[in-house]
Amino acid sequence: MQLIDGKSLANKIQEGVAESVEALKREKNIVPGLAVILIGDDPASHAYVKMKAKACEKVGFYSITHHMPDTISQDEIIATIKMMNDNPRIDGILVQLPLPKHIDTDKILEVIDPKKDVDGFHPYNVGRLVTGLDGFVACTPLGVMKMFDAYDIDLEGKDVCVVGASNIVGKPMASLLLNANATVTITHIYTKDLKTHTLAADIVVVGVGVPGLIKADMVKEGAIVIDIGINRIEDGSLVGDVDFPEVSKKCSHITPVPGGVGPMTIAMLLENTLKSAKKRDA
Repeated sequence: MQLIDGKSLANKIQEGVAESVEALKREKNIVPGLAVILIGDDPASHAYVKMKAKACEKVGFYSITHHMPDTISQDEIIATIKMMNDNPRIDGILVQLPLPKHIDTDKILEVIDPKKDVDGFHPYNVGRLVTGLDGFVACTPLGVMKMFDAYDIDLEGKDVCVVGASNIVGKPMASLLLNANATVTITHIYTKDLKTHTLAADIVVVGVGVPGLIKADMVKEGAIVIDIGINRIEDGSLVGDVDFPEVSKKCSHITPVPGGVGPMTIAMLLENTLKSAKKRDA
């Protein structure tokens, strides 16, 4: 069994981003800028945003966080996004999800300029992904693809089961895998017999937020397992959606939690923002 080390891979990517930022400053006097909208006081959201800000600082980005109370109106959020759309110093705009219930998330995401949609959630970028065109791709699935590439995992013709069909992870993950010529099965909460699908797969990718959902008897010998889930359990520790101690005994490759997909998500956010900054004059 080989552990897919997302942490060390993400560090290498961040080093490459930092070098590119230096070159961009030197050659074009451009400093990539990322703006984050954070609404309310959800501890997990605050922790994620803090990690993103720290990563931006590390690679030399300009970053700003607009922290708003959870009582803020939708129109005020939209006005802030439009202001950032028009700000030439901002190359990427990220709205930290989830949003309060009185806010229409789809409407908010659609206001973001697709050229600054570094999270890859705008319908314009989703459409380009599905049709195999260049655009911004959701950071977590993009990070998983980088892992496959780094570990020389050939996807062509492989049977892949994606567990979870969210707009943020499952659907873009499936599109990327299809674009890489894999045969993809998507399962979700209404799937009748999950085990049938996961057991038949060469590669299982899971991201649903259910601790230990994938058991050893649900994967075949030699399977590759990518665990996107991150859950804090009663003792305070972080675990994934896979029963790692047991499932890892059957795998050829597996990602740990923490230290697997999580660091790659932030690394891809940095790469997407850099990509946007390079197109600033275009």
